[in-house]
Amino acid sequence: MKSKIIFGRIDEICPLPVYMTTVGFWEHQEETIRVSGFPDYQIHQVLEGKGELLINDNLYIVGPGDVFFLFPGVPHRYSPLSTQWKVAWVSFNGREASHLLSFARVNGSGISRLKDGSMMESLKQLLTHSGEDEGDTELELKRAKLMYSLLLDLRGMLAIPSGHNADEERLKPVLRYIQHNLHRNLQLNELAEAATMSSQYVCRLFRKTLGMRPMAYVNQERINLSKKMMFDERGKKLYEVAQAVGFENPSYFSAVFKRYTGLSPEEFKKLHGL
Repeated sequence: MKSKIIFGRIDEICPLPVYMTTVGFWEHQEETIRVSGFPDYQIHQVLEGKGELLINDNLYIVGPGDVFFLFPGVPHRYSPLSTQWKVAWVSFNGREASHLLSFARVNGSGISRLKDGSMMESLKQLLTHSGEDEGDTELELKRAKLMYSLLLDLRGMLAIPSGHNADEERLKPVLRYIQHNLHRNLQLNELAEAATMSSQYVCRLFRKTLGMRPMAYVNQERINLSKKMMFDERGKKLYEVAQAVGFENPSYFSAVFKRYTGLSPEEFKKLHGL
């Protein structure tokens, strides 16, 4: 494959949950310095050779099978260490971009490793799909679908970091405790006691493993339970649902519900014919 760069036309597709902005391949990646970062999310896959990556003050050596992620606005520099450094990349954006990366356990700029070192299939298709006979909108929709597919498949393609399974095991007692106590007020120190850890370590473990703070996870689970109750116990008033999932203040319940779903509880019920 020859060096190339393809620019997406985003004027019509920017309302989509995720969309490609550029995709490209360099037969030899030259040094790139961005003191103010890049405006979009980026995924780079190293295919041949080695390079050096600096993110803030963290230095990494990346080679075949490695991928590195760059989040918007994060200062970085990367440069070749070998005579030939083949790198493919895609940049993207959209309101769901960060959530899809979080699902893949990617919560910030850094490096990871693929289980299979060959070029990611969706990335390959983005590079080879020229779409010369198609209209701009149709072509960009296909690219958006490929971008979504890449992000959705990413979790299964990335090797699980060393120690990740052990971290998940450490969290299980806390997650069970949360599920059994969603009906009442929960405090961080209470979760720490359930796991026999310090509060700081529980926070660090949640961020590392689930990509969110402990109380954000608690609220997420409360909202999920409240939606189930609206379906299963349709006679309950909304203030009763709020109390049953640990919210003493119905107004706060409504605010949190809208933050997580984009709808008020009343709008959610109406949307689903409840």
